Amino acid sequence: MKIGIFDSGFGGLSVLHEAYHRLSGAEYLFYADLDHVPYGLKTSEQIKEYTRNITRFLIDKGAEAIVIACNTATAVAVKTLRDEFDLPILGMEPAVKPAVEETSAQKRILVIATPVTIREKKLSHLLEKVDEDHRVDLLAMPHLVTFAENEQFEGPDVDEYIHEQFASFDLSKYQALVLGCTHFNYFKPAYKKAFGKDILLVDGNVGTIRHLAGVCGLCYDKEGKGRASFTDTNHMLHDIETQYFVSGNLITEKNLLNHVLRMHDRLEAVREL
Repeated sequence: MKIGIFDSGFGGLSVLHEAYHRLSGAEYLFYADLDHVPYGLKTSEQIKEYTRNITRFLIDKGAEAIVIACNTATAVAVKTLRDEFDLPILGMEPAVKPAVEETSAQKRILVIATPVTIREKKLSHLLEKVDEDHRVDLLAMPHLVTFAENEQFEGPDVDEYIHEQFASFDLSKYQALVLGCTHFNYFKPAYKKAFGKDILLVDGNVGTIRHLAGVCGLCYDKEGKGRASFTDTNHMLHDIETQYFVSGNLITEKNLLNHVLRMHDRLEAVREL
């Protein structure tokens, strides 16, 4: 089965990477819309148009199901896409429900996301359903997307930005940090540095892949022990058959393929944090 996965940039690789660990029997089309990254600073109408075009493209390439590996695009466009296209379309939302379920009622939860995700009604409706004790706080951190796209995962600039953004919060009150953007998975060591090693980091990737397996009838490994580490770009492309696209163009250029490989390497390195 061929699965299309798309994001505004390479943040969505974190979802593909989790699929590599947990699913078998699938091929993948991964689409990074670098012409328009970041979606978190675009208008809703722009995002709907971008995602329509990407969905048509992936269907033309043989996608039998599509994952919107972007909380922002999901919040804005998932209903529109489901209304307009006749195939399974899975979205993502900040993993607030598991964060609430896995933390103490006396502790707070911080959700970091893009400005669009935070302002859209989809998130507020989610909070109304699952945050009965009003323990969740929201914070927009759009510049992390730029850091991720530039492979700037750690260092003084990242630490300073995270410190500045978190400065108005008493971090000792928080037990969980919800990563409400797929780009945010690359920075787990920096979050641990800011909050302490015991902070619970929660994202929606595992739940999304489990849902995808159920919808598409794919074999799901709940232990997540599948292979997602690659020796070189040829291994990356063919060990789990995947085509990577940037804004409609198949990635064949060596430097960009190596960039994708390094992003996978980073995700593997921080996956268990």
